[in-house]
Amino acid sequence: MIKVLRIINRFNLGGPTYNVAYLTRYMSAEYETLLVGGAKDASEESSDFILDNLGLKPVIIEEMMREIDLKNDYLAYKKLKKIIQEFKPDIVHTHASKAGTLGRLAAFSCKVPVIVHTFHGHVFHSYFGKLKTTFYKNIERYLAKRSTAIIAISEIQKQELVKTHRICQAEKTHVIPLGFDLSRFQENLDEKRKMFREKYALKDDELVISIIGRLVPVKNHELFLESLKIVSEKTSRKLRALIIGDGESRSEIESKATELGIQYGSGEKNGSFLIFTSWIKEIDIALAGSDVIVLTSFNEGTPVSLIEAQAAGKPIISTNVGGIENVVIPGTTALLAENNDPVKFAELVLRVTENDQLRKSMSENGWLHVKEKFHYTRLVSDMEKLYKKLLKIE
Repeated sequence: MIKVLRIINRFNLGGPTYNVAYLTRYMSAEYETLLVGGAKDASEESSDFILDNLGLKPVIIEEMMREIDLKNDYLAYKKLKKIIQEFKPDIVHTHASKAGTLGRLAAFSCKVPVIVHTFHGHVFHSYFGKLKTTFYKNIERYLAKRSTAIIAISEIQKQELVKTHRICQAEKTHVIPLGFDLSRFQENLDEKRKMFREKYALKDDELVISIIGRLVPVKNHELFLESLKIVSEKTSRKLRALIIGDGESRSEIESKATELGIQYGSGEKNGSFLIFTSWIKEIDIALAGSDVIVLTSFNEGTPVSLIEAQAAGKPIISTNVGGIENVVIPGTTALLAENNDPVKFAELVLRVTENDQLRKSMSENGWLHVKEKFHYTRLVSDMEKLYKKLLKIE
């Protein structure tokens, strides 16, 4: 029996949680996995339902929080060491930054045979100032040197980690894309679309443009609003827009909408041009009710919202950042714009909203692109092969 201790920052709604959940639930019988996570951040939607649906009961370390806190971080580190000493894993696999730091330090201290870390994204640009960014880079370089393997979730991310930011060596870095159960995005589409549109008072002849994700500065919702204003003044179509998600920047985004003269409201049965829906757990229903998905981030790893959008057959307009080009097919399933250019971004949105045939073509190509590349069975298979290679098991 191969024992794996899997550690994640926290179980927030997003790709990392799905990733660790599928790897915990679906690894073959020769693997025993213990899943550990930190405390939920108050600003984020819980993803307990993901774990519950798979019958998973993780160990929660309340002191392992999002923000740096020396006292709590030390207590979390001590608890992780105790778990390692009792569970005696063959592999410690950490996911994301806080878990990656505390989990790997604890694993080094306990002399775990194989230590693996997955970068689900990184904070090496567009998050912090130069001094703080340099500090985080130096920590990650130290940790990478003492890790058995580093996992990047896209080829572009690997190049950033190895060449751009010089975090780790190429021979130690392996690319394993995320994996999901995407089948629900192709099921009962007409029923879901009707349900969602009735809930948010969206008319049949209105094209709905949605942006999905945390309301935080790096997601750059200001670009979304500025381009939306341009599109609304030039389009020949009836449009509505949805901001799906929540977070610390909501008041600033609302202020920007007011500044631009964009009528907005919140919640269900709302007739506003722009609707803040907050978090929606049944994202397959939201996607069925939407027509175009956009992403305006300054930085991304592997954006789950774009994988899911393609699975639901939705055309995409996105900034060309991070691992985006490893997730979509530029010009085929998505149109990509340079970062933070509202005029160019608006031009792409108009191209898609005004052209019914283009939307249909992009829709059909999306599902074909993601249905196998990003399925969880491929993720599990890739990870098992890597584990055996690192353990030198034939």
